[in-house]
Amino acid sequence: MATYLAFLRAINLGAKRVFPKGDIRRVAEELGFEDVDTHINTGNVRLSTRMRSRARIEAALEQGFARDRGFEVPTIAYSQREFAALAEEATAVTRPGLARHYVYLMKDELTPAQARAVESTSGDKGEMVVRGRVAHALLAPGYQDGDVDPLRAAKLLGTTTSRTLTVISTLAAKWC
Repeated sequence: MATYLAFLRAINLGAKRVFPKGDIRRVAEELGFEDVDTHINTGNVRLSTRMRSRARIEAALEQGFARDRGFEVPTIAYSQREFAALAEEATAVTRPGLARHYVYLMKDELTPAQARAVESTSGDKGEMVVRGRVAHALLAPGYQDGDVDPLRAAKLLGTTTSRTLTVISTLAAKWC
């Protein structure tokens, strides 16, 4: 059995997209996933499966979540090994003195031209760094606190969800 980490996009942000972590676990288990665990209530899920295709895992979860909730729940999965590597790289990419480090987890890898476009949004507010299916927003002191996309790069990333470097590091230590 392989272990994957799945990240749900745009849940628990308001009254209409509520998806408690107990319900996430229940649905994943009903779909046949095993060893299901969640971390905080923002859509971080660890699960084991005999499936080997990331696309099949994401599709099964998305379909099951939509049936249960009545709204789409984009899901982005990484193997345990992929996630451990991206967490290690995230720590290496960070810079001293940052105000925030957001890690965007992407469903699909960008083309080289798309990656260059994302990285070209870098400026006084911070720097965007793309590595595979991950983009890092390295935000400088003075960016507008509470703005998770001050560089306006998220719209260039496709289907994505973001976590702070702290959450990424915590999940890697807990699940990898």
